[in-house]
Amino acid sequence: MSYVKHREEAPKNLAFAIVTISDSRTLETDDSGNTASKILISNGYDVIERVLIPNDAGKIRRKIGGLIKDKRVDVIITIGGTGLSRRDLTVETVSKMVEKKIDGFGELFRAISYNEIGVGAMLSRAFGGVVSGKIVLCLPGSQNAVELAIRKLVLPEIRHMIREARR
Repeated sequence: MSYVKHREEAPKNLAFAIVTISDSRTLETDDSGNTASKILISNGYDVIERVLIPNDAGKIRRKIGGLIKDKRVDVIITIGGTGLSRRDLTVETVSKMVEKKIDGFGELFRAISYNEIGVGAMLSRAFGGVVSGKIVLCLPGSQNAVELAIRKLVLPEIRHMIREARR
């Protein structure tokens, strides 16, 4: 079956959970989470949960684990905690939970980011994986990075990604 046929057969209605991981933001000041939610909803997707948790491995693990078990959720997007500081724990925590890594997600994100911000793109540890038929994508915390990832990577391919993850 061709790539085009796969995309045609992909599910149309998907539900997202957005988890912002930050020690300094609140839901009200989370411009990146607001941006993600607005873009997804305006493109016909459901955002069934939006939450903010601190940079704490145990809390990240519990929240993502609960969302993995939630039958309503198809895609989990984390925002923040992908940098190089000691407090950035998202990638280390989430990568231990996935069954398969989606290496191309991070690679493409950094390549596209490089065209926009230059060599600083190498500092991003954007990450994607599959667990229990769900897609988990870990995005940097900046509003521009979130918008870039969702518009250029998530929207064009998420339905196909879910189709493949469920096979």
